[in-house]
Amino acid sequence: MSSSTERRTDGHGRTTGSVLSGLAVAVGCVLFLGGFVWGALIYRPYTVPTDSMSPTIAAGARVLAERVEGSEIRRGDVVVFKDSVWGDMPMVKRVVGVGGDKVTCCTKRGLLTVNGTPVEEPYLQGSGPASPVGFKAKVPAGQLFLLGDHRNDSLDSRVHLTDSDHGSVPRSAVDARVDARAWPLGSVGVMQRPTSFSDLPGGISQPGPVRPITLAVVAGAVLILAGAAYGPVARRTARKRG
Repeated sequence: MSSSTERRTDGHGRTTGSVLSGLAVAVGCVLFLGGFVWGALIYRPYTVPTDSMSPTIAAGARVLAERVEGSEIRRGDVVVFKDSVWGDMPMVKRVVGVGGDKVTCCTKRGLLTVNGTPVEEPYLQGSGPASPVGFKAKVPAGQLFLLGDHRNDSLDSRVHLTDSDHGSVPRSAVDARVDARAWPLGSVGVMQRPTSFSDLPGGISQPGPVRPITLAVVAGAVLILAGAAYGPVARRTARKRG
């Protein structure tokens, strides 16, 4: 009498291996589909049409943006917003100032300052000053001051300084916060929060659940493939033994 695991049955003619493979496929489907549903509820895909956020986000890149309330936005966040004064179309920029902030550029070292505190911005395009043109702005309460990372080629709060809101947009204009790059493949990854803003009041935001969602989808796919592969492998092994 054989004691092989493959030949043990559960009373219904099913081997232990087939039961485990079916369980793996079932759990894999839950993780895989659940991860996609979870992601669809929280994230929205966007295509960035210009290079105003280069090198952080290249022109034509696809990003995943977490649906958030404007009140959750912190300095350093890259956000998707729409404002009628700016053209009433989705735009992607970085928040460098919030309500009550005094944003100034530039120091002798070419740095942006927020409330007098110099801010290092390693994500900027090139090695020049934080802005080719100096500026000062006081951000009204409930508003956000936004700049592109490619400061030489970005139409942002600097070109709206003479507007009634001093170049800022209301927090309510924000639709989502960019959490990850999804395309092209060479740039795929989670967006890092700039630590240079962490010492300012309010600190910086934390990444959304893009990592656990991705892990759930990948783990689900692996379990589905592993469970589905059991049958053919078991039959081939049985034929060799026979």
